[in-house]
Amino acid sequence: MLIPLAALVLRPWELGAAGVWQSLTDPRVLAALRLSFGAAALAAAINLPFGLLIAWVMTRYRFPGRRLADALIDMPLALPTAVAGISLTALFAPKGWIGALLVPLGVKVAYTPLGVLVALVFVGLPFVVRTLEPVMLDLPAEAEEAAATLGATRLQTLCRVVLPALAPSLLTGFAAALARGVGEYGSVIFIAGNMPMVSEIAPLLIVIRLEQFDYAGAAALGLAMLLLSFLLLLALNRGQHRLARHLA
Repeated sequence: MLIPLAALVLRPWELGAAGVWQSLTDPRVLAALRLSFGAAALAAAINLPFGLLIAWVMTRYRFPGRRLADALIDMPLALPTAVAGISLTALFAPKGWIGALLVPLGVKVAYTPLGVLVALVFVGLPFVVRTLEPVMLDLPAEAEEAAATLGATRLQTLCRVVLPALAPSLLTGFAAALARGVGEYGSVIFIAGNMPMVSEIAPLLIVIRLEQFDYAGAAALGLAMLLLSFLLLLALNRGQHRLARHLA
């Protein structure tokens, strides 16, 4: 594990400090990084309420087809990423089942940054749901019952009893979905359109540089993604620990 990381850290400096800086400040690189990290963060944020809702239903209710629904939650993890990307493109293309309904509304999903967001929401949702489910199963029902006895509404119980207890797990699920989204490749490239400065993601740009035998430039971009991801996850981890201490 350390050898590949060492190679990733050392290889960019073949360009020299000025070369690394020039490589990373290229407008095309900056646009790709903004799209990858911005779309991943937005997708993870979107997945929080939906993941919470799905986890709540799956842990608190019994209904026909529950096992099928439980299996469908893991479908993005089981599908090869290329298959997921092709499927999403077929659905959201202008002539696809969903895309054809959105075209009259002036909404274009496939081959746009919105397509990137849709793909990242799809692949990131299971991480939020599966992170929250065991915590919800361990939540004592007595606290909710006591709140109801004291006259709290369901919304008040959710906001003042359930969500504070789930806050560290929500951050963990957000971090997991964010990490998956930043590095996602296969499910994104088919629906993104891969237009430079518009819908080109950073992992694709790394592949392009490798195909051009620009190994040092590819390593520089990979190192930048690694450092940015580390800083984001470090900040989220610190926030999780502070929340846990506050709630203890």
